[in-house]
Amino acid sequence: MERVLVRYGDLTLKGRNQHQFLSTVKSELTAKLQGLDVFFEWRHDRCYIVLSNASYDDVAERLKRVAGLYSYSRVVKTDRTIEAIADAAVALMKQEIHLKPTTFKVETKRADKTYPMTSQEVTREISRRILPQLPHLIVDVKEPERTLDIELRDDGYAYLFVGQEFGMGGFPAGTAGKGLLLLSGGIDSPVAGYLAMKKGVELELIHFESTPLTSIEAAQKVVDLAAILAKYAPDSQIRLHLVPFEALHAKLLEVIPESYTITIMRRMMYRIAARLVEGRKLDLLVNGESLGQVASQTVESMKTISMVTDVLILRPLVTYDKNDIIKIAREIGTFDVSNRPFEDCCAIYVPKSPVIRPDPAFAALLERKTDFEPYLAQCVREVRTVVVKAGSPIDLAARGLTVAQALQ
Repeated sequence: MERVLVRYGDLTLKGRNQHQFLSTVKSELTAKLQGLDVFFEWRHDRCYIVLSNASYDDVAERLKRVAGLYSYSRVVKTDRTIEAIADAAVALMKQEIHLKPTTFKVETKRADKTYPMTSQEVTREISRRILPQLPHLIVDVKEPERTLDIELRDDGYAYLFVGQEFGMGGFPAGTAGKGLLLLSGGIDSPVAGYLAMKKGVELELIHFESTPLTSIEAAQKVVDLAAILAKYAPDSQIRLHLVPFEALHAKLLEVIPESYTITIMRRMMYRIAARLVEGRKLDLLVNGESLGQVASQTVESMKTISMVTDVLILRPLVTYDKNDIIKIAREIGTFDVSNRPFEDCCAIYVPKSPVIRPDPAFAALLERKTDFEPYLAQCVREVRTVVVKAGSPIDLAARGLTVAQALQ
């Protein structure tokens, strides 16, 4: 019966905490593959997923969404006689290489030292038996296009696989704490969220929506992005907090000098997000800032904006170039959604000449001229929280012109 070999990677280096990490990733694996006809064979440093009636492609698609997995391979388990190994090798190479000219080599690992042949002897014998049946293969032991791996395990069986597909890597969800992602409708913040999840942060999302100052389609983008990020979350669902920012947004546009509008707006967002972190008993904030990319992401701006909270702020993209961010966005499926032509409150009223080196003392002075506390309290009080499931986004746009109408 066909199997998938799953490797844990860095999780096996976790020393005394290894059991906790492995237990978490095992639970996540079980949850992600729920509904597929598979069962598991757990090992200390790996796992075999036995495909009863499930397809490898279906399993592999779900494995891509499990943080903490280093790589996985389609595996054939067979008896350890040379004849059985050779037959399995030929069948597997035909399946993986599709009869096209390919350079290859065979590598054997003999975990069971009682096996009567050495690793080198097995490699030579299997290569000798493969070549007459697959004449399009060309031996290249230095830089082969494909490698057939044979593992002689101490359970009495041989395991064969060709190459590996890489998983998310990192650590399983929740092992690095719980965070709140400031999710805009842009390209950067969903990628930042994905990278934080990859490193073991279990996320909730917060979005500042300003309907009807902004369109319901802008909020819909965020819901659709949340549905994509939910693929990588525990139980394939994620909590999204929609903050009614319209009244505070309008007040900021009224009383704050244009050049400081974005700076003060972001400071208000951090104050609100910090209150949710405290109320939800979360550990940190995550954002999509990339150093120098826009006016609010200079060192001086980030310092002035983040001064309003003591909550830890993670910036996974801080050193990334835009092309690198776009590449990841395409890989995880958020790029096309982010590219829809509907802008959120941070983008729709961008000042012509925003300050790029804001003075924190002056920013605080501007804020003291108006009592913003009632607006902040209203934002927190009227947050609308929805649970977004992978592949099942809520259709806000079909329900009303504002988020309040859509979720009433």
